[in-house]
Amino acid sequence: MKLNILAFAVPLFVSFMILEYVVARRKRLPYFNLHNSITNVAVGIAERLMDVWVVGLFYFVYDYLQKNYGLFDIKPNLLLWLLLLLCTDFMWYWYHRLAHEINIFWAAHIVHHQSEDFNYTVSARITVLQAFLRTGFWAILPVLGFPASMITSILLVHGLYPFFIHTRLIGKLGILEYILVTPSHHRVHHASNEQYLDKNYGDVFIIWDKLFGTFQKEEEDVAIKYGLTHPLKSYSFLWQHFHFIAELTYAVRRTPGTWNKVKLLFSKPEQVDPAVREIAEERFRIKQNDAAFDAPLNRYVVWQIGLTMGLLFIFILFEHYLPLSQQVLISLAILLTLINCGAIMEQKQWVYYLEFLRLLTLTIGFILAYPAIWLNIILLFVAILLIAYFDTIRVYYLEWVYDRHRRS
Repeated sequence: MKLNILAFAVPLFVSFMILEYVVARRKRLPYFNLHNSITNVAVGIAERLMDVWVVGLFYFVYDYLQKNYGLFDIKPNLLLWLLLLLCTDFMWYWYHRLAHEINIFWAAHIVHHQSEDFNYTVSARITVLQAFLRTGFWAILPVLGFPASMITSILLVHGLYPFFIHTRLIGKLGILEYILVTPSHHRVHHASNEQYLDKNYGDVFIIWDKLFGTFQKEEEDVAIKYGLTHPLKSYSFLWQHFHFIAELTYAVRRTPGTWNKVKLLFSKPEQVDPAVREIAEERFRIKQNDAAFDAPLNRYVVWQIGLTMGLLFIFILFEHYLPLSQQVLISLAILLTLINCGAIMEQKQWVYYLEFLRLLTLTIGFILAYPAIWLNIILLFVAILLIAYFDTIRVYYLEWVYDRHRRS
Protein backbone atom coordinates (compact mmCIF):
# COMPACT_ATOMS: atom_id res chain seq x y z
CA MET A 1 0.00 0.00 0.00
CA LYS A 2 1.42 3.37 -1.08
CA LEU A 3 0.53 5.83 1.67
CA ASN A 4 1.71 9.43 1.83
CA ILE A 5 3.47 9.59 5.21
CA LEU A 6 3.59 13.39 4.99
CA ALA A 7 -0.03 13.24 6.15
CA PHE A 8 1.24 12.56 9.67
CA ALA A 9 2.60 16.11 9.80
CA VAL A 10 -1.01 17.20 10.43
CA PRO A 11 -1.54 15.32 13.74
CA LEU A 12 2.08 16.03 14.74
CA PHE A 13 1.74 19.80 14.50
CA VAL A 14 -1.75 19.77 16.00
CA SER A 15 -0.42 17.82 18.99
CA PHE A 16 2.21 20.47 19.66
CA MET A 17 -0.40 23.22 19.33
CA ILE A 18 -2.59 21.50 21.91
CA LEU A 19 0.38 20.88 24.19
CA GLU A 20 1.39 24.54 24.05
CA TYR A 21 -2.19 25.59 24.77
CA VAL A 22 -2.42 23.27 27.79
CA VAL A 23 0.90 24.52 29.22
CA ALA A 24 -0.05 28.17 28.68
CA ARG A 25 -3.45 27.64 30.29
CA ARG A 26 -1.96 25.91 33.33
CA LYS A 27 0.42 28.83 33.74
CA ARG A 28 -2.51 31.21 33.20
CA LEU A 29 -0.77 32.92 30.31
CA PRO A 30 -3.11 34.66 27.81
CA TYR A 31 -1.28 33.47 24.73
CA PHE A 32 -4.29 32.03 22.89
CA ASN A 33 -7.40 33.66 21.45
CA LEU A 34 -9.87 31.08 20.17
CA HIS A 35 -10.94 32.96 17.07
CA ASN A 36 -7.41 33.97 16.12
CA SER A 37 -6.31 30.36 16.53
CA ILE A 38 -9.14 29.13 14.31
CA THR A 39 -8.23 31.57 11.54
CA ASN A 40 -4.54 30.63 11.87
CA VAL A 41 -5.29 26.92 11.57
CA ALA A 42 -7.68 27.53 8.67
CA VAL A 43 -4.90 29.19 6.66
CA GLY A 44 -2.62 26.25 7.49
CA ILE A 45 -5.20 23.71 6.35
CA ALA A 46 -5.48 25.48 3.00
CA GLU A 47 -1.70 25.51 2.59
CA ARG A 48 -1.38 21.79 3.35
CA LEU A 49 -4.22 21.09 0.94
CA MET A 50 -2.68 23.13 -1.86
CA ASP A 51 0.66 21.39 -1.31
CA VAL A 52 -0.96 18.19 -2.53
CA TRP A 53 -1.56 19.86 -5.88
CA VAL A 54 1.68 21.83 -6.34
CA VAL A 55 4.51 19.97 -4.60
CA GLY A 56 4.97 17.72 -7.63
CA LEU A 57 5.25 20.81 -9.83
CA PHE A 58 8.01 22.22 -7.62
CA TYR A 59 9.93 18.95 -7.84
CA PHE A 60 9.58 18.97 -11.64
CA VAL A 61 10.92 22.54 -11.82
CA TYR A 62 13.95 21.69 -9.69
CA ASP A 63 14.63 18.51 -11.65
CA TYR A 64 14.28 20.25 -15.03
CA LEU A 65 16.59 23.11 -14.07
CA GLN A 66 19.26 20.83 -12.63
CA LYS A 67 19.32 18.47 -15.60
CA ASN A 68 19.26 21.19 -18.24
CA TYR A 69 21.05 24.15 -16.64
CA GLY A 70 22.95 22.77 -13.67
CA LEU A 71 26.46 24.23 -13.43
CA PHE A 72 27.70 21.14 -11.58
CA ASP A 73 26.55 17.56 -11.21
CA ILE A 74 26.46 17.34 -7.43
CA LYS A 75 26.39 13.93 -5.72
CA PRO A 76 25.13 13.66 -2.12
CA ASN A 77 27.63 13.45 0.72
CA LEU A 78 27.67 14.82 4.27
CA LEU A 79 29.59 17.99 3.41
CA LEU A 80 27.32 18.82 0.48
CA TRP A 81 24.19 18.17 2.57
CA LEU A 82 25.45 20.76 5.06
CA LEU A 83 26.34 23.13 2.21
CA LEU A 84 22.84 22.73 0.76
CA LEU A 85 21.29 23.52 4.15
CA LEU A 86 23.32 26.72 4.35
CA CYS A 87 22.47 27.68 0.76
CA THR A 88 18.78 26.98 1.35
CA ASP A 89 18.73 29.14 4.46
CA PHE A 90 20.68 31.90 2.70
CA MET A 91 18.16 32.00 -0.15
CA TRP A 92 15.34 31.97 2.41
CA TYR A 93 16.84 35.03 4.13
CA TRP A 94 16.77 37.04 0.91
CA TYR A 95 13.33 35.81 -0.09
CA HIS A 96 12.04 36.68 3.38
CA ARG A 97 13.70 40.08 3.46
CA LEU A 98 12.44 41.06 0.01
CA ALA A 99 8.97 39.78 0.94
CA HIS A 100 8.94 42.53 3.57
CA GLU A 101 10.49 45.21 1.38
CA ILE A 102 8.66 44.81 -1.96
CA ASN A 103 4.90 45.27 -2.20
CA ILE A 104 4.14 42.54 -4.75
CA PHE A 105 6.05 40.05 -2.58
CA TRP A 106 4.50 41.35 0.64
CA ALA A 107 1.08 40.62 -0.87
CA ALA A 108 1.93 36.91 -0.62
CA HIS A 109 3.70 37.05 2.75
CA ILE A 110 1.44 39.42 4.70
CA VAL A 111 -0.93 36.61 5.72
CA HIS A 112 1.78 35.16 7.95
CA HIS A 113 1.93 38.37 9.99
CA GLN A 114 -1.77 39.12 10.46
CA SER A 115 -2.30 37.28 13.74
CA GLU A 116 -2.21 39.36 16.90
CA ASP A 117 -1.29 36.21 18.83
CA PHE A 118 2.07 34.49 18.75
CA ASN A 119 1.96 30.74 19.27
CA TYR A 120 2.33 27.51 17.32
CA THR A 121 -0.92 28.13 15.41
CA VAL A 122 0.71 31.21 13.82
CA SER A 123 3.32 28.98 12.17
CA ALA A 124 0.47 27.54 10.08
CA ARG A 125 -0.21 30.90 8.42
CA ILE A 126 1.56 30.09 5.13
CA THR A 127 -0.14 30.49 1.75
CA VAL A 128 0.40 28.68 -1.51
CA LEU A 129 1.21 32.09 -3.07
CA GLN A 130 4.14 32.33 -0.68
CA ALA A 131 5.19 28.79 -1.61
CA PHE A 132 5.37 29.75 -5.30
CA LEU A 133 7.31 32.90 -4.49
CA ARG A 134 9.99 31.28 -2.38
CA THR A 135 10.31 28.44 -4.89
CA GLY A 136 11.45 31.09 -7.36
CA PHE A 137 14.33 31.91 -5.02
CA TRP A 138 15.16 28.28 -4.29
CA ALA A 139 15.26 27.60 -8.04
CA ILE A 140 18.83 28.91 -7.92
CA LEU A 141 19.82 25.71 -6.05
CA PRO A 142 19.27 23.28 -8.96
CA VAL A 143 21.06 25.71 -11.29
CA LEU A 144 24.05 25.38 -8.96
CA GLY A 145 23.80 21.62 -9.51
CA PHE A 146 21.92 20.29 -6.48
CA PRO A 147 19.56 17.49 -7.56
CA ALA A 148 15.82 17.79 -6.95
CA SER A 149 15.81 14.86 -4.51
CA MET A 150 18.35 16.61 -2.27
CA ILE A 151 16.52 19.94 -2.44
CA THR A 152 13.10 18.55 -1.56
CA SER A 153 14.57 16.48 1.28
CA ILE A 154 16.38 19.45 2.81
CA LEU A 155 13.26 21.61 2.42
CA LEU A 156 11.34 19.16 4.62
CA VAL A 157 13.91 19.67 7.38
CA HIS A 158 14.13 23.38 6.74
CA GLY A 159 10.35 23.69 6.88
CA LEU A 160 10.04 21.73 10.13
CA TYR A 161 12.35 23.86 12.27
CA PRO A 162 10.49 27.21 12.00
CA PHE A 163 7.36 25.68 13.51
CA PHE A 164 9.05 25.47 16.90
CA ILE A 165 10.18 29.09 17.03
CA HIS A 166 6.61 30.46 16.98
CA THR A 167 6.10 30.42 20.75
CA ARG A 168 6.21 32.68 23.78
CA LEU A 169 6.72 29.83 26.23
CA ILE A 170 10.41 29.36 25.46
CA GLY A 171 12.81 32.03 26.70
CA LYS A 172 16.32 32.79 25.50
CA LEU A 173 18.54 29.79 24.77
CA GLY A 174 22.03 30.89 25.79
CA ILE A 175 24.77 30.26 23.26
CA LEU A 176 22.26 29.09 20.64
CA GLU A 177 21.09 32.72 20.39
CA TYR A 178 24.34 33.46 18.51
CA ILE A 179 23.87 30.71 15.91
CA LEU A 180 20.24 29.71 15.40
CA VAL A 181 17.00 31.60 14.95
CA THR A 182 15.39 31.12 18.36
CA PRO A 183 11.86 31.85 19.61
CA SER A 184 13.24 35.06 21.10
CA HIS A 185 14.60 36.19 17.72
CA HIS A 186 11.38 35.29 15.94
CA ARG A 187 9.19 37.09 18.47
CA VAL A 188 11.04 40.23 17.43
CA HIS A 189 10.36 39.47 13.78
CA HIS A 190 6.60 39.18 14.37
CA ALA A 191 6.43 42.34 16.49
CA SER A 192 4.80 45.50 15.16
CA ASN A 193 6.74 47.73 17.57
CA GLU A 194 8.60 50.35 15.54
CA GLN A 195 12.04 49.38 16.88
CA TYR A 196 11.44 45.74 15.93
CA LEU A 197 10.09 46.24 12.40
CA ASP A 198 11.91 44.51 9.53
CA LYS A 199 14.33 42.55 11.69
CA ASN A 200 15.46 38.92 12.07
CA TYR A 201 14.58 37.45 8.68
CA GLY A 202 16.50 34.20 9.19
CA ASP A 203 14.68 30.87 9.23
CA VAL A 204 17.20 28.48 10.79
CA PHE A 205 20.44 30.45 11.19
CA ILE A 206 20.61 33.97 12.64
CA ILE A 207 24.06 34.56 11.11
CA TRP A 208 22.61 36.16 7.95
CA ASP A 209 20.85 38.88 9.94
CA LYS A 210 24.02 39.66 11.83
CA LEU A 211 26.02 39.65 8.60
CA PHE A 212 23.64 41.95 6.69
CA GLY A 213 22.66 44.29 9.53
CA THR A 214 19.06 43.22 10.15
CA PHE A 215 19.52 41.64 13.59
CA GLN A 216 17.67 42.91 16.64
CA LYS A 217 17.67 41.18 20.01
CA GLU A 218 14.55 40.94 22.14
CA GLU A 219 14.65 43.58 24.85
CA GLU A 220 13.44 42.51 28.28
CA ASP A 221 11.75 45.83 29.03
CA VAL A 222 9.79 46.09 25.77
CA ALA A 223 6.26 44.66 25.65
CA ILE A 224 5.83 43.15 22.19
CA LYS A 225 2.73 43.95 20.16
CA TYR A 226 2.10 41.29 17.53
CA GLY A 227 0.38 41.56 14.16
CA LEU A 228 0.31 44.20 11.46
CA THR A 229 1.01 47.88 12.13
CA HIS A 230 -2.46 48.43 10.66
CA PRO A 231 -4.46 45.49 12.13
CA LEU A 232 -6.78 43.68 9.74
CA LYS A 233 -9.59 42.97 12.21
CA SER A 234 -11.29 40.35 10.09
CA TYR A 235 -11.83 36.60 10.41
CA SER A 236 -12.67 36.26 6.71
CA PHE A 237 -10.60 33.50 5.12
CA LEU A 238 -10.73 35.13 1.68
CA TRP A 239 -10.14 38.69 2.88
CA GLN A 240 -7.08 37.64 4.86
CA HIS A 241 -5.58 36.19 1.69
CA PHE A 242 -6.45 38.95 -0.76
CA HIS A 243 -6.95 42.21 1.14
CA PHE A 244 -3.48 43.59 0.41
CA ILE A 245 -3.80 42.72 -3.27
CA ALA A 246 -7.02 44.77 -3.31
CA GLU A 247 -5.38 47.60 -1.36
CA LEU A 248 -2.35 47.64 -3.65
CA THR A 249 -4.62 47.66 -6.70
CA TYR A 250 -6.50 50.71 -5.45
CA ALA A 251 -3.25 52.41 -4.44
CA VAL A 252 -1.81 51.87 -7.93
CA ARG A 253 -4.98 53.25 -9.54
CA ARG A 254 -4.74 56.40 -7.41
CA THR A 255 -1.07 56.92 -8.29
CA PRO A 256 -0.51 59.27 -11.26
CA GLY A 257 1.91 58.27 -14.01
CA THR A 258 2.81 54.84 -15.36
CA TRP A 259 6.33 54.91 -13.94
CA ASN A 260 5.07 55.87 -10.49
CA LYS A 261 2.58 53.02 -10.59
CA VAL A 262 5.36 50.53 -11.35
CA LYS A 263 7.56 52.04 -8.63
CA LEU A 264 4.76 51.55 -6.10
CA LEU A 265 4.52 47.85 -6.94
CA PHE A 266 8.20 47.42 -6.11
CA SER A 267 8.42 49.88 -3.24
CA LYS A 268 8.09 49.14 0.48
CA PRO A 269 4.67 48.40 2.02
CA GLU A 270 4.72 51.61 4.06
CA GLN A 271 4.48 53.52 0.76
CA VAL A 272 0.91 52.26 0.37
CA ASP A 273 -1.54 54.80 1.79
CA PRO A 274 -3.34 53.15 4.78
CA ALA A 275 -6.53 54.94 3.67
CA VAL A 276 -6.96 52.51 0.76
CA ARG A 277 -7.84 49.81 3.32
CA GLU A 278 -11.14 51.58 4.00
CA ILE A 279 -11.79 52.00 0.29
CA ALA A 280 -11.22 48.30 -0.34
CA GLU A 281 -13.33 47.27 2.66
CA GLU A 282 -16.22 49.45 1.48
CA ARG A 283 -15.93 48.17 -2.08
CA PHE A 284 -16.04 44.51 -0.99
CA ARG A 285 -18.45 45.16 1.93
CA ILE A 286 -16.00 43.94 4.52
CA LYS A 287 -17.27 44.74 7.99
CA GLN A 288 -16.66 42.61 11.03
CA ASN A 289 -19.70 41.94 13.19
CA ASP A 290 -18.80 43.13 16.68
CA ALA A 291 -21.61 41.16 18.34
CA ALA A 292 -20.25 38.68 20.86
CA PHE A 293 -20.74 35.02 20.09
CA ASP A 294 -20.88 32.41 22.77
CA ALA A 295 -19.75 28.86 23.51
CA PRO A 296 -22.33 26.97 21.37
CA LEU A 297 -21.38 28.94 18.27
CA ASN A 298 -17.69 28.54 19.08
CA ARG A 299 -18.13 24.79 19.41
CA TYR A 300 -19.90 24.66 16.04
CA VAL A 301 -16.91 26.30 14.32
CA VAL A 302 -14.31 24.30 16.28
CA TRP A 303 -16.01 21.04 15.31
CA GLN A 304 -15.96 22.05 11.65
CA ILE A 305 -12.24 22.83 11.80
CA GLY A 306 -11.55 19.58 13.67
CA LEU A 307 -13.47 17.46 11.16
CA THR A 308 -11.81 19.32 8.28
CA MET A 309 -8.36 18.49 9.66
CA GLY A 310 -9.41 14.86 9.91
CA LEU A 311 -10.60 14.91 6.30
CA LEU A 312 -7.36 16.60 5.24
CA PHE A 313 -5.30 13.90 6.99
CA ILE A 314 -7.22 11.10 5.23
CA PHE A 315 -7.06 12.94 1.91
CA ILE A 316 -3.26 13.36 2.04
CA LEU A 317 -2.68 9.85 3.40
CA PHE A 318 -4.66 8.15 0.61
CA GLU A 319 -4.16 10.70 -2.18
CA HIS A 320 -2.60 8.08 -4.48
CA TYR A 321 -5.79 6.00 -4.34
CA LEU A 322 -8.31 8.78 -4.97
CA PRO A 323 -9.45 9.52 -8.54
CA LEU A 324 -9.00 13.08 -9.75
CA SER A 325 -12.72 13.88 -9.55
CA GLN A 326 -12.85 12.98 -5.84
CA GLN A 327 -9.65 14.90 -5.13
CA VAL A 328 -11.18 18.00 -6.72
CA LEU A 329 -14.45 17.66 -4.81
CA ILE A 330 -12.73 17.03 -1.46
CA SER A 331 -10.48 20.03 -2.02
CA LEU A 332 -13.48 22.19 -2.90
CA ALA A 333 -15.39 20.99 0.17
CA ILE A 334 -12.44 21.80 2.45
CA LEU A 335 -12.00 25.28 0.98
CA LEU A 336 -15.73 25.99 1.29
CA THR A 337 -15.58 24.92 4.93
CA LEU A 338 -12.69 27.28 5.66
CA ILE A 339 -14.51 30.19 4.03
CA ASN A 340 -17.63 29.13 5.90
CA CYS A 341 -15.92 29.17 9.32
CA GLY A 342 -14.62 32.70 8.82
CA ALA A 343 -18.04 33.87 7.69
CA ILE A 344 -19.72 32.28 10.72
CA MET A 345 -17.30 33.98 13.12
CA GLU A 346 -18.25 37.28 11.49
CA GLN A 347 -21.92 36.17 11.61
CA LYS A 348 -22.61 36.75 7.92
CA GLN A 349 -26.11 35.96 6.72
CA TRP A 350 -24.93 34.62 3.36
CA VAL A 351 -23.24 31.68 5.08
CA TYR A 352 -26.35 29.57 4.42
CA TYR A 353 -25.75 29.69 0.67
CA LEU A 354 -22.19 28.55 1.26
CA GLU A 355 -23.44 25.68 3.40
CA PHE A 356 -25.82 24.71 0.60
CA LEU A 357 -22.99 24.71 -1.93
CA ARG A 358 -20.81 22.64 0.40
CA LEU A 359 -23.61 20.11 0.88
CA LEU A 360 -24.06 19.90 -2.89
CA THR A 361 -20.32 19.29 -3.32
CA LEU A 362 -20.32 16.50 -0.73
CA THR A 363 -23.42 14.94 -2.32
CA ILE A 364 -21.75 14.79 -5.72
CA GLY A 365 -18.69 13.31 -4.06
CA PHE A 366 -20.76 10.54 -2.46
CA ILE A 367 -22.46 9.74 -5.77
CA LEU A 368 -19.09 9.41 -7.50
CA ALA A 369 -17.60 7.36 -4.68
CA TYR A 370 -20.60 5.03 -4.22
CA PRO A 371 -22.49 4.86 -7.52
CA ALA A 372 -25.26 2.64 -6.12
CA ILE A 373 -28.68 3.24 -7.63
CA TRP A 374 -30.52 3.17 -4.28
CA LEU A 375 -28.12 5.72 -2.78
CA ASN A 376 -28.46 8.00 -5.79
CA ILE A 377 -32.24 7.89 -5.49
CA ILE A 378 -32.08 8.84 -1.80
CA LEU A 379 -29.66 11.67 -2.44
CA LEU A 380 -31.76 12.93 -5.35
CA PHE A 381 -34.86 12.92 -3.13
CA VAL A 382 -33.01 14.86 -0.42
CA ALA A 383 -31.75 17.36 -3.01
CA ILE A 384 -35.33 17.94 -4.25
CA LEU A 385 -36.52 18.59 -0.68
CA LEU A 386 -33.68 21.02 -0.05
CA ILE A 387 -34.48 22.97 -3.20
CA ALA A 388 -38.22 22.95 -2.57
CA TYR A 389 -37.89 24.25 0.99
CA PHE A 390 -34.78 26.37 0.40
CA ASP A 391 -36.05 29.56 2.07
CA THR A 392 -37.73 27.78 4.96
CA ILE A 393 -34.59 25.82 5.75
CA ARG A 394 -32.59 29.04 5.50
CA VAL A 395 -34.64 30.64 8.30
CA TYR A 396 -34.23 27.62 10.57
CA TYR A 397 -30.53 27.34 9.76
CA LEU A 398 -29.71 30.95 10.61
CA GLU A 399 -31.75 30.69 13.79
CA TRP A 400 -29.88 27.53 14.76
CA VAL A 401 -26.45 28.94 13.97
CA TYR A 402 -26.90 32.46 15.34
CA ASP A 403 -30.11 33.32 17.18
CA ARG A 404 -30.35 30.08 19.15
CA HIS A 405 -26.77 30.49 20.30
CA ARG A 406 -27.39 34.04 21.44
CA ARG A 407 -30.32 32.86 23.55
CA SER A 408 -28.41 29.94 25.09
